[in-house]
Amino acid sequence: MFFFSPRYLLRTAATLALALAAAGLCLVLHARLPWMIGPLLAVSLASIAGLPTASAVPLRNAGQWVIGAALGLYFTPQVGALVAGLWWAIALAIAWALALGWGFGLALHRLHAHRMPQVPAPAMRATSYFAGAIGGASEMTLMAERAGARTDLVAAAHSVRLVVVTVGIPFAMQWSGLHGLDNLPPASREVHWGGLAVLAACTGAGALAMQALRRTNPWFIGPLLVAMGFTLGGHTLSAVPLWLSNAAQLVIAVSLGVRFSREFLHTAPRWLAAAAGGTVVMVVLCGGFAVLLARATGLHWATMVLGTSPGGIAEMSITAKVLQLGVPVVTAFQVCRLVAVLVLTGPLYAWLYGHRGSINK
Repeated sequence: MFFFSPRYLLRTAATLALALAAAGLCLVLHARLPWMIGPLLAVSLASIAGLPTASAVPLRNAGQWVIGAALGLYFTPQVGALVAGLWWAIALAIAWALALGWGFGLALHRLHAHRMPQVPAPAMRATSYFAGAIGGASEMTLMAERAGARTDLVAAAHSVRLVVVTVGIPFAMQWSGLHGLDNLPPASREVHWGGLAVLAACTGAGALAMQALRRTNPWFIGPLLVAMGFTLGGHTLSAVPLWLSNAAQLVIAVSLGVRFSREFLHTAPRWLAAAAGGTVVMVVLCGGFAVLLARATGLHWATMVLGTSPGGIAEMSITAKVLQLGVPVVTAFQVCRLVAVLVLTGPLYAWLYGHRGSINK
């Protein structure tokens, strides 16, 4: 159960109002992804300015629930066959993500080990490694804690990475004029309220089941898998209303924006700058890798960029959905990478550095 004080509820409501105003401004300016980029930038800047922003976990969970269910509706039997045929490309993307994350962590270590003499060498090595890994921020921070790392630096690096990718890539796609290339529409484009109620109940049960099993991102992965199951089986219950999808994007953006604060920027500013700069380098490298993968698969390079980018699964899938750039392919690449990175990052650390603890558990 979640219990919030009246003061916290007021802060949350004010933050949502700010996010809604920012989304409205983006709509007036005809910006792409107005319900995610506008709120994310507005809430981030307000948080850095010291304003009392807040995000409620149940709202974030609900947003992930809606987006997961909406994305699952793209996995028709034809799309399922297409994605299954790309297993080798997904495997290459996973290997690329693991290697890129390790390289990023190595660069962070070489840049900062001598600047932080107060951090013991083993702790600094673990901090750099898990800060560079391209995985879920909370999961990487938990693994880092078990390895004796500076968890504040790990969490900060992942927050910076997510915001840089979430803002940068959609803006790049908008600047390039790429959108509407997707010839893989969802199974249903019409809202049927009875079917939507069934879809909501079943996907909600899937989220609760994943949460009970302590799986990562349960409110996204659970609904996604359940909706995929319906769609792959040829059952088209209902589309997700556009207004609901927009609201989900807004609350997810708010949950990212409130991570920043004045104290956040004063925590090892050189570390944060290196994390931001390194993220930009990773995005460029992923762009090159995506072009090569696109040539090998025959898919559009923009789809491969979103599928292999070092961003969050929900944010990149939302970008693909709004811009219509290969939603199921992007989602499949991001989900498979997330699972593989979470499973393999801990054992790889133990193998590379001889850590004898159990990091993944």
